[in-house]
Amino acid sequence: MTDVSARTFEPESAAAEKPVMVRILSRAARWMALAVGVVLLLTVPMSFSDPFMGFAVTEPPFVPLTYSIQTFLWWDTGSAGLHMDWVQRMAFSHVKQTFAWKDIQPEPDVWHFERADQLLAALEDKNLRVVARLTDAPHWAHPSLPDYPAEIVDVPPDDVQDFAIYCGTLASRYAGRIDAYQVWNEPNLAREWGGRTPDASSYVALLGACSEAIRAADPGAIIISAGLAPTGNYDANALPDDVYLQQMYDQGFQQYVDVVGAHAPGYSPPAVPPEDGVGGYRFFTFRRPEDLRRIMVRNGDAARQMAILETGYTTDPIHESMAWFAVSEPDQARYLVEAYTFAAEHWRPWVGLMSAIYIADTQWMPENEEYWWAVTTPEGYTRPAYIELANMAKFCGDHMLPPRVPDSAEALGLAPVYPCS
Repeated sequence: MTDVSARTFEPESAAAEKPVMVRILSRAARWMALAVGVVLLLTVPMSFSDPFMGFAVTEPPFVPLTYSIQTFLWWDTGSAGLHMDWVQRMAFSHVKQTFAWKDIQPEPDVWHFERADQLLAALEDKNLRVVARLTDAPHWAHPSLPDYPAEIVDVPPDDVQDFAIYCGTLASRYAGRIDAYQVWNEPNLAREWGGRTPDASSYVALLGACSEAIRAADPGAIIISAGLAPTGNYDANALPDDVYLQQMYDQGFQQYVDVVGAHAPGYSPPAVPPEDGVGGYRFFTFRRPEDLRRIMVRNGDAARQMAILETGYTTDPIHESMAWFAVSEPDQARYLVEAYTFAAEHWRPWVGLMSAIYIADTQWMPENEEYWWAVTTPEGYTRPAYIELANMAKFCGDHMLPPRVPDSAEALGLAPVYPCS
């Protein structure tokens, strides 16, 4: 029961005796206060209305969105030119290309820049800009693990200063010509870390050495941390991406990067939120980067942009580990367009670069799982996903490229295509 015994009531006759003007002014003051409050609510950004605090990203390194796709142009088998043409026709502005350490510095005192020189010149001729992935350590750089099984993809160097020399030499030679550098790939997986238990502190040491070398040689280059693999494993083989990212923050990694890298493979349609992930697992969603963004916000790093370094949908019917979430080619096309559209509508400006996978390597066979993620085929054909990505609407900053019809002159390569940038 409500206790009203302590209240005092004013007789109606007393209220009626108040001057009319006083009551009018009082009412006006209340309305003025309410109006001021509404204005403040509308003009002052608050974390509860924008949990990702996109308003904090006031100086984005990448125009949101920046459209990119991963390519395999290094060993030219006669298809590199065609693949560049394909990217150009997509109206994508960037390619992500691995600049493998082992190919450029196969021995401590041996450097091979010929292919890198040729590749950058060709990309510049096509008006395509470069995100260079720095991975693939040469054997000489890790004598502690000279031989390793095929399932191990990469091994970090025994001495991070060897990697720093590579990073700095590359950045010095190509200063102003490589837009951004991705430093390593998926270090939260043992297979990308020499078969060893993933260790964020060791990765941050590697990142820091490379970053400082690049910044000294090319201060304008954008440095991106490694994309992390979404996984639920928490053992010697892998650490969850959210756990690993927090460990990176614990080590102060943000001082070494301009952009935080993430991966967003398509375990589910783009509209599915993390809380509805397959089996209740949040990482089984395209929108997993939203969880990682919340970690950035919690660590006071909301002003920093994120890059989606890999996004795609597999059509794999043969690998058991992939087939359970594989989609049809038409769905691959539809979901990829929906993914870019979702990012444009909900993730800008805190997501800038968004890089799809892949323009296929000509050496891939169906036995390679990457074969099924690609939007083109190694034999030289385009899949429906390529066509839809090329023709979809694109949003970059205040600029928008409208969708185009598949038989337009631009789509058919009969008219110039200008990237969304």
